[in-house]
Amino acid sequence: MSGRGRLTLAAFGATLTASAALLPLVKPADWILIAVVVLGLQSAVGLLTRRVPLARPLTIAAQALVTLLALTVAFAREEAVLGLLPGPDVLASFGSLFQAGVTDVGTYAIPAPNTAGIRLLLVTGVAVVGLLVDTLAVTFRSAAPAGLPLLALYSVAAGLSGGGAGGLLFLLAAAGYLLLLLAEGRDRLSQWGRVFGGGGGEGSGKGGPASAPVRTGRRIGAVALGVALVVPFALPGLSGGFLDGGKGGGSGKGKGGTISAVNPLVSLQDNLRQPENREVLRYRTNALDTSGLYLRLVALDQFDGTAWKSSVRPIEDVPENLPWPDGLSSRVSVSEVTTNLVASTAYEQKWLPMPYPAARVSISGGWRYEPAGRMLVGDNGQNTKGARYTVTSLDVRPTAEQLADAQAAPDALRREYTRVPASLPADVRSTALKVTRGARTDYERAVRLQDWFARDGGFRYDVDVKSGTGVEAISRFLKDKEGFCVHFSFSMAAMARSLGIPARVAVGFMPGTPQSDGSVSVGIRDAHAWPELYFEGTGWTRFEPTPSRGSVPEYTRDRSSGGAATPSAQPSAGQSAQPSAAPSAQESCPPQARKLGECGPDKAAGAALAGDDGLPWTQVLLVSLAVLLVLALPLLPLLWRSRVRAARLGPSGGVLAVWREINDTAWDYGILPDDSRTPRKTAARIFTLGELPLDAADALHRVARAVEETLYAPRPPAGAALAPEATAVRRALHTAASRRARLRAVLLPKSAARVVWATRERWTRVSGAWALRMRALVRKPS
Repeated sequence: MSGRGRLTLAAFGATLTASAALLPLVKPADWILIAVVVLGLQSAVGLLTRRVPLARPLTIAAQALVTLLALTVAFAREEAVLGLLPGPDVLASFGSLFQAGVTDVGTYAIPAPNTAGIRLLLVTGVAVVGLLVDTLAVTFRSAAPAGLPLLALYSVAAGLSGGGAGGLLFLLAAAGYLLLLLAEGRDRLSQWGRVFGGGGGEGSGKGGPASAPVRTGRRIGAVALGVALVVPFALPGLSGGFLDGGKGGGSGKGKGGTISAVNPLVSLQDNLRQPENREVLRYRTNALDTSGLYLRLVALDQFDGTAWKSSVRPIEDVPENLPWPDGLSSRVSVSEVTTNLVASTAYEQKWLPMPYPAARVSISGGWRYEPAGRMLVGDNGQNTKGARYTVTSLDVRPTAEQLADAQAAPDALRREYTRVPASLPADVRSTALKVTRGARTDYERAVRLQDWFARDGGFRYDVDVKSGTGVEAISRFLKDKEGFCVHFSFSMAAMARSLGIPARVAVGFMPGTPQSDGSVSVGIRDAHAWPELYFEGTGWTRFEPTPSRGSVPEYTRDRSSGGAATPSAQPSAGQSAQPSAAPSAQESCPPQARKLGECGPDKAAGAALAGDDGLPWTQVLLVSLAVLLVLALPLLPLLWRSRVRAARLGPSGGVLAVWREINDTAWDYGILPDDSRTPRKTAARIFTLGELPLDAADALHRVARAVEETLYAPRPPAGAALAPEATAVRRALHTAASRRARLRAVLLPKSAARVVWATRERWTRVSGAWALRMRALVRKPS
């Protein structure tokens, strides 16, 4: 295989291995197959056009055109002319898909569903990076700068996944880049001739003289990879960093570990808009009244002004009996409720839905316990898919008098759970004070806040309102008075904290819908968020500020009713909770269902809620453009120099253009131009200072003689025939220069100063002409 072929294959592999870091972001990851085909076509066209050969800009243009055609076939075939050629309809379709992809990225959590918009974003991003890598490494023979787009691709993937790209994927990306560097090194060594040609010889060994530099490069690569992988583990101060994979929980068995801060990103708003209430789990319980049996996933206890999140907490093995709930007094009426639950095979969630507060949990698999939030979280990829488990929970039934008589919460707990950001608008606290004016206890204040949101404040429930969890969203919600459970729960919790009442937000499901067989079905549209406020003697207590959703707790009403579970009751024998044979879905597949990536069971069903409007995509796009600009700036001299060289040595270039190219090339390698010398003396000077071999000297002098003939002979020679001589001189100068001089000549060629000179000269001409015109106008008689 030729050197160009090896470089092309290495560039293809390097892009593909770096793209593997994107695999954890989307599920299923079959988009990578489209990316492989597009990259393959791109590389093949580059290889063919370079064999023709075409000018470098034409090669890049051909690759870009083939990439566009491939994307058209993959994503907009129906709108294309003859199913292949892009037209206005294709561009409009791409625009719509890109917009949908941006919306989906801001809506779904990782792993996001494989929607058409997200798929187009991923494939297009990989194709653009592949084109940059191929252009730099193969077309311009500079593999080192090709690491910049590869690093950008991996960094974006690692950043979005919170470091979840993992050490293995980093190893793949690094190995791909090192192989690209080795391929370029081998290609450069092959140009030295037979001395490094791998031929045998005395003392050369089996591999010949060329094998030593190649082995050295491989050893350097292996050592670099070893250092990158070993050092973070050898130094405790570096643990949990770039190669840690972002795993929050402790791995393996035994106690210890932490759970990383979690802000559920799967859109609750999108779940509530689904036309079909797909079943996510089903349960049977001995509770006589299931209206208050909320299934809690996670508690969001940290509010930084932008979003509510879960704090970083230690996790441990699930105890046989969970600890008694913090703050719950024996004077409060408590009974046990036993619930058998079965999650749908289409429901995958790392948090386990449970009635709160759970006292005992019987479940198999790798689950861990977080004591502060009394939550179970899957470890090492464990999730709820098809899970069968039993939860014994406490039905806590405090009275209004007990809540009103509650003592102050412990200082440490109060400090943590009443913390509000400095950016919280003043109208949040002032509104809370206005609503609770005259209330004598924290309990009365909490009830007034709940009733104001749910009944008296004129709020309207609307799932089509713009989402958000930051301070601006709360302030907007209090002004517009329309939203859904995200707005009601987050706003009430923030207002309660502003009044000094410990508060957090719980995310999970409402109790579901009773079925004729005695089970209860929980669907995707039962996803919900509600505030929990702390009262000493009762502990964390549920409130329901969202109108027309869920059930108002007994202890916030003026009257009380039955519905408690019998303390000793057990689920009836032989009736374990069973999921339906398939989630209820119509035969049709509406657009909302297709948005989830498939028709059928929703794999993201019930997976918590969106913490905010998604990523601020305007800022992301601006930052991305700025980053690309910064990455492209160092390459501008290289690109300009390559363009000028191609023009001078092309068919339209003359002898003088070839001579200027040789002089500029010598300048790039440190030989300053001297226009006072004749062409022959200039050639001799370049030969001496550049330490050129004899064959390059012959080529140099042939061009110098041609320049003299062009200037003085009646029939000047054709310039195109001298392009190989200029190429030979450039290669000889490159070979004789030091490594530092080579890099400087390629990335920062000194002859690029001609651009500055030309710009300055043009500016002088334009400003001079403008000054003359202005003087003429002034002198013109009126």
